[in-house]
Amino acid sequence: MTSFKQNFVCALKLTLLGALLTVLGGCAATLESAPPDVSSAQPLGVVPASELDWRKLPPPDHTLANFRPGETPDYCFDRATQPYTAVVDSHFHPKPFGGPAMDAQLLWDTFDRLGVRFVNYFGIGQVLELDANCSYYLDCPGVSAIPSIKNDFVNGLEKAAYDPDKIHITLSMTFIDLAHAERASETIALYDKEFPGMFTWSGELNMMKQALLGNNAEPASVESIAGWADFMEIFRERGVPVTIHSDLGNDAEPTKFLHLMDHALESYPDNKIVWAHMGLSKELTTMDAREHVRLMSERLDQYPHLYLDISWDVIYNAYHRWGEIFIPFFNQYSTRILPGSDFVAAASKTWENYAHELEVTSRALRVLDDEAFRNIALGQNYFELMDLPYEAPVLCTN
Repeated sequence: MTSFKQNFVCALKLTLLGALLTVLGGCAATLESAPPDVSSAQPLGVVPASELDWRKLPPPDHTLANFRPGETPDYCFDRATQPYTAVVDSHFHPKPFGGPAMDAQLLWDTFDRLGVRFVNYFGIGQVLELDANCSYYLDCPGVSAIPSIKNDFVNGLEKAAYDPDKIHITLSMTFIDLAHAERASETIALYDKEFPGMFTWSGELNMMKQALLGNNAEPASVESIAGWADFMEIFRERGVPVTIHSDLGNDAEPTKFLHLMDHALESYPDNKIVWAHMGLSKELTTMDAREHVRLMSERLDQYPHLYLDISWDVIYNAYHRWGEIFIPFFNQYSTRILPGSDFVAAASKTWENYAHELEVTSRALRVLDDEAFRNIALGQNYFELMDLPYEAPVLCTN
């Protein structure tokens, strides 16, 4: 009798295991097809990186015309046949920290090829010393990284001379030293004179970037935030968004620097502030994702002009439960999220490098619900934040 019970229990377990494997197999097949039905906003697991590759993405079929209201009224964006990668890169660095950059025309052709229609051209706010002969700050410990106008001016000159007709480029002021910003308004006046009306964003500005401390970068303090008043008033009056890099903390102390962003938000609640990378960094990779989402939600609720950018692959690479934790958060706050790659276009890189980083940083977009996908991936948030004459296309109903 005991043997019969044991055999029966074993058979039952095997049956249930087989059913579970069948369900899991179906889920895997669903995730492999693009895109899954996530209208119920249920948390989703991570698709193995081996199954996601930019080379498997279909070619985009959209142009700038499809984002101009009324110009192509019959067009709709089909999530089943179009790439899930963002059409907006709100966090892109066309110049490296030092040394030569990728060719401008190559970049514009790359954007067009991959369906990126709107790009924020961020300078490097803290440029390496000119004689350093180094393109990446971590390769040159001890070499000073100093706030500068260099990148911004080169970006402005390139856009003025060769403004591409297939891509909308937004120029950004990245020269401001947030630790010593008292005279920033004078430099803004210089930009106004040399590039009238061309610079309509600011950032990425570093308030606290731990990775740069080895390059003599001086972070902002609670006291120095008061010195932002003049330039923040200019940006508020003009509606200029400000992207701020401010590390939340590190693995030893996950919220060590949170007070800095809190003080900035409290001091300038009417400014459009974009928190780069949601405060995450390579120094903070073990924080409980639920606690991180809780902190972000509290601040989004308290400060209606705060936005989060989800640029940088640290989210996907470090927080392997993003499908379970971050996707419902992105869906809930879909009007407050901006996509971006955080690509730094050093001459040593290729267009394929950018294609890879764009795909990785867009993986969360793949499983958003339709409303969130249109707001984030198709740029509706970006257009409204910038008051641009564009509109995200409607989604096809299949």
